[in-house]
Order: sequence, then structure tokens, then C-alpha cells
Amino acid sequence: MTDWPEEFDLAVVGGGNAALCAAITATEAGAKVLILEAAPKSYRGGNSRHTRNFRCMHQGPMSPLTDSYQEDEYFNDLMLVTKGKTDEALARMTIRASEECLPWMQAHGVRFQPSLSGTLSLSRTNAFFLGGGKALVNAFYNAAEDLGVKVAYDAQVRHVHREGNAIAHLEVECAGETRRVKARAFVLASGGFQADLDWLARAWGPAARNFLIRGTPYNRGVVLRDMLDQGADSVGDPTQCHAVAIDGRAPKYDGGIVTRLDCVPFSVVVNQNGERFHDEGEDVWPKRYAIWGRLVAGQPDQVGYALIDAKSIDLFMPSVFPPIVADSIEELAAKMGLDGAKVAQTVADFNAACQPGAFHPTELDGLSTQGLALPKTNWARPLDQPPFYGYQLRPGVTFTYLGLKVDGKAQVHSPEGPIRNLWAAGEIMAGSILGQGYLAGFGMTIGTVFGRIAGKEAAAYVA
Repeated sequence: MTDWPEEFDLAVVGGGNAALCAAITATEAGAKVLILEAAPKSYRGGNSRHTRNFRCMHQGPMSPLTDSYQEDEYFNDLMLVTKGKTDEALARMTIRASEECLPWMQAHGVRFQPSLSGTLSLSRTNAFFLGGGKALVNAFYNAAEDLGVKVAYDAQVRHVHREGNAIAHLEVECAGETRRVKARAFVLASGGFQADLDWLARAWGPAARNFLIRGTPYNRGVVLRDMLDQGADSVGDPTQCHAVAIDGRAPKYDGGIVTRLDCVPFSVVVNQNGERFHDEGEDVWPKRYAIWGRLVAGQPDQVGYALIDAKSIDLFMPSVFPPIVADSIEELAAKMGLDGAKVAQTVADFNAACQPGAFHPTELDGLSTQGLALPKTNWARPLDQPPFYGYQLRPGVTFTYLGLKVDGKAQVHSPEGPIRNLWAAGEIMAGSILGQGYLAGFGMTIGTVFGRIAGKEAAAYVA
């Protein structure tokens, strides 16, 4: 975009799901809106490009969702993964608002695939986008542009100029020059700081330089840092993030959802010393997958290894990379650079501890080990059927939880009070609800709910 008007009603910083929801909502309320996306068009959408579903409350069967998933169950699931570190009022508001999001998304061109069964156990709770996150992003951009929303790509906001309790303008680096963007209201939806490895290392220590970044290299927290430096209220711990175990062969940036490994519940997972370090069968995978990035990050060289046998290899969605294959545990360990004898002993001890019982891959089956200092509490079957398969695990960071604190109207505050024409949505404020841990699909729920709220409130302010 090169035709910059003198002033917009609303400038939205960011180009992912939350930003698009804000822009569409505000435009439909009569506002003249500009989206400033730091990435080039081919990378537009931030982490939303790599998502595949969102978690939705519903009273009964709705579109692709089966049965019901009501507020208290949803909230209890969130409390389980966050261990109580959440703002209950904001969390419950988000959960209740999620019910109306699905039809709203459908009305704006997003299509959903039929409900899923199997290992993910999500047919009741999560609606999956037909075509994945890129299809969702493209649908929302089409809707926004049809409504007249202006979009500027390669437009990195370098400074949000605050004057007292209001924002006056933005300084934007675009096409090799710095331009001033004036608007009457502003929504910040520019994500976390996970792509800034220096910032990660300051928070986590040098080990963070070994982390892989699942999403865009453009989420560097430039706008977040600028607002924190200007005294905006913050929320969250810089060491807390949504981090999962991904294939160690994934690229440093932008590997996306296809590098995630969902094999852990049916595996024996060891570290470089050939030792197990956590219960692989603690709970169903959507409630536990997001702890495994942090668990692997705590191991030597921030790496782990998942070992699987032939009877389990088809029970999960594999990585985009093929597994390492061998006819024995010793050979598999050697191929993965591990001590074959040590790993074989760990597996032998595990096999001996497995108990008879009924195996149910899609639900908690209580099939556990006995006698191990570190038990496996579900899906504990011996690794005894060749060939054997292995994946290297590395921490894959999706987004960070340090962010801007907002209220129930998505408004950004400072110690002096609310910043009257500034709102935030998506990952830049998700720490207001996610103190730690993660619940599958909940990031998209936060972005959609708060994006729509921010767009509505900004448009009302302008009007």
C-alpha cells in the first residue's frame, strides 16, 4: 500500500488472527482501518499461519463440534494446565465469548473440517480449520479487503508515540523510510518476543539460544518493548511461554505445526544420558503437550529422544520428517548418538514394569507401570515389537507470555490509568490469562475474543 491518507480512524499493529478480527469488527462498525503487518505478504499472519484449531465453549452439538463443552469444564481444563495462574474474570469472559466466535468466523469465510476422533481427543472441544491456519488468515484478509480495510506489508512499527494518557501517532519503517501514521485509535496485536533470541537468552539464560522458534521470525517484540519502556502495565513472566516438543530437525524459524511431535504418550522418552525424565502418560495429549517443550529445555543440551515400537507408530500424527528406524533398541540408540547399552537397560526396566490391562489410545486407560521411581501412568505398553522408531525432541517456542496487561474491554493501562485510545489483543496480551502452561487451541480463542472486543471498543471510541 502506498496511498497513505492523512489520518485513519484506527491503526491495527499486527497481521494475524487477533489483528484481523479487530480490523473486521471495527470496519463493520463504520471505522476507516489500516493494518500494519511487519512481515512481507508471503509471511503475513504471524503465528496464526501455523495454527489449526480453536477451543470453543458450546451448549450442545454445533457445526463440527460434538456433544457439549460448557463453561465450568472449560475453565477447569484451563486451571489444570495453568495451575491456577490466570485471571479468573478474564478467563471466564473469554470462555463465554468463544461460543459466538465460531459462527462469526464462518460468516467471514472461515471453513471448518468435520470433527476429529483419535489421539487428539478434541472432537468436543476444538474446531479445526479446513486448510489450517493459512486458510483462516486468507479468509480474514479477503473479508477485510472486501470491507475496505487498507493493508501495509513490510511495515514495522518502531515506535508508538505516547503523549500523556493517549497515543498520538506511530513511527513506521516501510519501504526503506520511516513514516508517521496518525489515527484516532490504535490496537496492538503484534505478538510476543520469541523470535528475539537475545531477549529469550536474557530471560532464560544461554540455553535459550538452542531453542527453535515454531513461528515467524518477525515476532521480535519491538512494539511490546516500546510500550513497556513507556510505562504500560505489564503482565506475565518472561520465562513463561507456549513451548512444545518438536522434531530436532526442524528449521530455526517458521517450521510450524508440521514439526510438532505427538508421539510422547506412546513412547519412552529419554535424555542424552539414556534416562527417562517425566511421566509420558500423565494425561491426554492436548492437556500435556505444551509442558514438554519446557521439560526438554531442562535436559542436557536441551534435547530428548522419543522411542516407539511398531505397534504404536500409527497412533499419532507424525512429524514432517520420517523417524529414525532400527531393528533393535541398541541399534536405534546408536543411530541417535546415544549409549546403546544404557538406553537398552532403561527400556528393559520399563518393559518389566508394564502391567497387563486394556489399552485405549484415545482416553485415560490407567495402563501403568509398577515399581519404577518414575512411573508411566497411562498407555504403558512394553517396547518389544520391532522395528523400533525414534525422534529427537527439541524445545519449540510458539509465543511468550510477558505482555501488556489489559482489562475486560481489552484496553491497555499504565500506572496513571487507562491509555484512552489504545487496546491490545492476541499474544501481546495473552499473559493476562495464561500465567503458565497451555491448553490446545486457547491462544486462538484469546486472539479471536479480544480482537473482536478491541475492534468494537476502538470503533465506539472513534464514533
